Amino acid sequence: MRDPEVLQQVKLTLQELTVKAPGRAIEVRVPPYAAVQCGQGPTHTRGTPANTIEMDAKTWLALASGELTWDQAVASGAVLASGLRADLTEYLPL
Repeated sequence: MRDPEVLQQVKLTLQELTVKAPGRAIEVRVPPYAAVQCGQGPTHTRGTPANTIEMDAKTWLALASGELTWDQAVASGAVLASGLRADLTEYLPL
């Protein structure tokens, strides 16, 4: 079951990411809370995007706040990232 407070935090921080990294080249997924497209590059229109990043809400919020670095999250397996542009290092922390 989704926690309403976590849902709000995830949605607000993902929205902030799309402002900081406009575009539609990368899909960032935080199931079951939300997903957004961001980042410059080829626009994704349907199907599974070439550049996909997925993680749980706890990991996303830690990355957004700077409690966790991108490299730490990827190395620990907390972030699943595929594709050449599937790296949010330059945008984090928010």
